[in-house]
Amino acid sequence: MGRSRTNPAPTAPVTARGRRTRDALLAAGRELLETRGWAGFTPEQVAAAAGVSYGTFYTYFESKDDLLRSIVRTVADQMFTESLVAPETADDPYVRIVASNRGYLRAWRNASRVLRLVEQGAGEDDTLRKLLLEVRELYVHRGAEGLRRLQEAGLANQDLDPRMTAIVLGAMVEQMAHVIYSLREPLDEDDVVDHMSKLWAAAIGLRERP
Repeated sequence: MGRSRTNPAPTAPVTARGRRTRDALLAAGRELLETRGWAGFTPEQVAAAAGVSYGTFYTYFESKDDLLRSIVRTVADQMFTESLVAPETADDPYVRIVASNRGYLRAWRNASRVLRLVEQGAGEDDTLRKLLLEVRELYVHRGAEGLRRLQEAGLANQDLDPRMTAIVLGAMVEQMAHVIYSLREPLDEDDVVDHMSKLWAAAIGLRERP
């Protein structure tokens, strides 16, 4: 059921109550996605789960796709924040690699239900495909910038293209996230992080500070 053409376009809430209502719709939408999949993800069901009227849904979102985009971006922002490396590791490149890999795996685990649904639908839905690429681009950009700084400091292979390297190594970490949390007997997270980090460091030719 689509949004009426006579309704005004949604705007960002400016009051605390409005922000709480929008947050409640986001939380309800995410929970329905994670527990019921696409079948339970309709404006009517999201509004009911959030405890608001059906019309209120369209005060904050234009459509089901609009809410989905907001949910995925919220999940992506949470993942990115959870996987940030603590400042105290800044002086040791290898420790930063370990911390980054560990943070990503844990962040992916917390967001895995939403991400798996988005990945399943990305092959046939342009909106989902673009959302998935947006999430990946956050990490590609961060990885490329990190490698570029190491190259400038003379601590990594100068011949590597930062962006391409970040894409390749990021794909390794992302695939491992799929694998270790889908096995009947999951691999030990510490062992996985240790092995991935050694591979990452070797791939970029990481050298110790002089």
